[in-house]
Formats: sequence, structure tokens, C-alpha cells
Amino acid sequence: MINLNGTVFMPSVLTLIGIPGLESVQFWIGIPFCAMYITALFGNSLLLVIIKSERSLHEPMYLFLAMLGATDIALSTCILPKMLGIFWFHLPKIYFDACLFQMWLIHTFQCIKSGILLAMALDRYVAICDPLRHATIFTHQLLTQIGVGVTLRAALFAAPCLILIKCRLKHYRTTVVSHSYCEHMAIVKLAAEDIRINKIYGLFVAFIILGLDIVFITLSYIRIFLTVFSLPQREARLKAFNTCIAHICVFLEFYLLGFFSFFTHRFGFHIPPYIHILLSNLYLLVPPLLNPIVYGVKTKQIRDRMSKIFYSKDPS
Repeated sequence: MINLNGTVFMPSVLTLIGIPGLESVQFWIGIPFCAMYITALFGNSLLLVIIKSERSLHEPMYLFLAMLGATDIALSTCILPKMLGIFWFHLPKIYFDACLFQMWLIHTFQCIKSGILLAMALDRYVAICDPLRHATIFTHQLLTQIGVGVTLRAALFAAPCLILIKCRLKHYRTTVVSHSYCEHMAIVKLAAEDIRINKIYGLFVAFIILGLDIVFITLSYIRIFLTVFSLPQREARLKAFNTCIAHICVFLEFYLLGFFSFFTHRFGFHIPPYIHILLSNLYLLVPPLLNPIVYGVKTKQIRDRMSKIFYSKDPS
């Protein structure tokens, strides 16, 4: 419904334009994106199968890794099918409510992933700094509670973003979203009304979840490094440090890409829009692609199991 002042009242359909400024080459951009998605699906699915089938991997570190892999699959699946529909089949339309639901899923899975990375850091902290109590602290019951807790935290903190848009923003200047998926700020900026509350809440969620998680992860690793470097034997230091390398790599790739994308989208007014969108896409696609590779290379148990799967010889 179009009002006299040119605004749209509660649009039923939005249009995702993909990557603004690169519409003519979006078909070709979709090819590496699709390859990354398929590789991420395969790698994370293989990781889940290996952890499930190998009883020796039913330990907290690997169960958290399985949670991370499942979250990566869900997160990338939230955006890639629709994105490829825009790039390859010229299907930019999306129902407004479906767009809000996609936005909620994306931000929920991002927060879940942050919570899992925090849990993995705390697991390494206890395993290295207080190894005798690790088995009694990180029980399967606690792992279940952590999984439920990070999921509820993410879902509940992301829900008001959806509610604030649905209940507060009634009039929109346009129904064209300059993005390849439904992101919170990309939708909020369409509104012809005061969006300060929406922006403030978005920043609040980013800092209360991602911000606090990164602080606690950093503090955990400072304590871990102090403990590792105080070990008398060089071999013991290397072994302890090696158990943390994969997690540090995953931690850095997720948060560095995430905060760079977050701040450029809100404050990078002089950065071309296609840079914003490409960064946002890579933030959601690169970590799911790299995580199984990093853990497959750096974790001996997973590497050995993969070798048995791919290089086992027929006994005949």
C-alpha cells in the first residue's frame, strides 16, 4: 500500500538486489560462493560423522566442535540458497515476514556460534589450568546445559530485533534491500521512521553477546598462555599450546571478520556498498569453510580418522 507521501505502509514483499554495484557479475560471483558452500557442507558433515562414529572423540572438545559444525551448516544454509536464487535465477522477491525470519535465524546462529567458541575456550582453560578437575567439571550433563543455554540466549536476544521492526516500523521509504540476504541494519535503514531504538538494541546485542564473549575468551587464553609458558618442559609446552592452535585460528577468523563487517556496515560511510556486502557474505561463508579444514589439519585424532576413511585399502 502506497501512502500519499510516497512511503510504503507495512510492505508484504521485499526485493533483495544482491550485491549493489556488481549486479552484472553476480552470476560469476555465485560460482565460488556455491563452491564454498558445498565444501563447507561436506567438510562439516564429515566432521559430524567422524565425531559421532568414533567413541574416543566423545570428549568435550570434540562435542563442542560437533556443535560448531552443526551451527556452521545451519548458518550457511540460511543464506546461500536464496542468495544463489538472486544471482543465478533472478528471484529477488522475498515475503516481508520470511525476510524477518531469515534475519532472526542468521543472528541467532551467529550468537550460538559465539557462545560455542566461548565454551570451547573455557574447556581448554580447565583442561590446561586445572586438568585433574576437567572430567568432573565438563560432564555430559554440563555439555547439554551449555548447548541449551547458548541456544536460548541467542534466540531470546535476537527476538526483540524482529519484534521492534514488526511493531515499531510501519512506513518504509522503499522495499528494495541493498543486500544479498536479510540483515538487521539493511532492513531497518528502509524505514521512514525513527530507527534509533532499533540501532541501539542492535549495538546492545552485539556488545552484550559478541563483545562479552570475546572478552572472556581473551581472558581465558591469557590465563592459558601464562600456565603453558610456566611449564618446565618444552615438549609439554608445545603439546599444551598445540591443543589450542585450531581454536585460536577459528576464534580469530570469526571475530575479526565479524567485527570488521559489523563496524563497516554502520560507520564505514565512505566504503563502497559492494565492499560492505561482500564482507558480510564472506563473514558467513568463510568460517564454515575453514573450520573443518583447520581442525582436520591441527587435530591428530580427526586427521587419523579422515585418513582411515579416504586411504583405507581393501583387505582383499
